[in-house]
Amino acid sequence: MTRRGLAELLAIVAPPACAACREPLGRAEELVCPGCLRALPWLRGRRCERCALPRHRPGGCPAAGAAFAAAWAPMAYEGSARALVQALKFRAALPVAGVMAAQIAATLPSRLGEGAIVPVPPQRARRRARGFDPAGALARALAPRLELPLASVLARRDRAARQTQAGRAARREQGRIVIEVTDAVAGPALLVDDVHTTGATLEACARALRDAGAARVTAVTYARTL
Repeated sequence: MTRRGLAELLAIVAPPACAACREPLGRAEELVCPGCLRALPWLRGRRCERCALPRHRPGGCPAAGAAFAAAWAPMAYEGSARALVQALKFRAALPVAGVMAAQIAATLPSRLGEGAIVPVPPQRARRRARGFDPAGALARALAPRLELPLASVLARRDRAARQTQAGRAARREQGRIVIEVTDAVAGPALLVDDVHTTGATLEACARALRDAGAARVTAVTYARTL
C-alpha cells in the first residue's frame, strides 16, 4: 500500500484535523487547513537584522549587545503561527516541524544561510516529560532543506522555570540559563529555536557557541514576538 493510500485509510478511522485550528481537513495528507495557511502572520518588509523586529520598542534594539550577530523569523508569534508552535510543543504534533522548517527555508535570506544548524537545547527534565525536543525536531527538519549539517552540540544544565512563567527581567537575569558546549563549531552557526521572545535563551546559547570558537551565530526561529 502506498503512503497516500495508508493516509486515506487512517483518515477513515481517525479523521485528520488541522494542526492549528483542529477543524477537519479535506485531504488526508494535509497538516494545516487552507484557512490557517492564508491567515499566517508573515513578517514582511524591512526589519532590524540584529533582533528581527520590524520596529524597536522604547530603548532601541534589544539585541544591540547580543552574542548573535543577526536574527531571523518568517512569522509573528500570533494567530495560526502561534497555534502551530503550540501544536508542536504541547501536543507533540511532530510533522508540523516540517511545515515550519519549509517556511523558514523558503524565506531565509541567502546571506544568513550558511554554517552548521545548532538546535537550542531543552532542559533535561522537560525533555523527559515531553518525550521529544521541539527545537531539535525543527532543526532536523531544517538542515536538509538548507543543505547544511546538523550539529547538536549544546546542552542545558540549569533548572530555571518556564520562560512563560518568568518576567522579562527574570528571563534575562545573568546565570539563569546555563549552556554547555559538548563539541566545538569552528565556522558560522545557525542557532535554531521555535520562538524568539526576549532573546535570553538565544543569547545564552550564542554566547556559549562564541566562547567555544564559533565564528558567527545567527538566531533563526519560526516566530518572533512583537
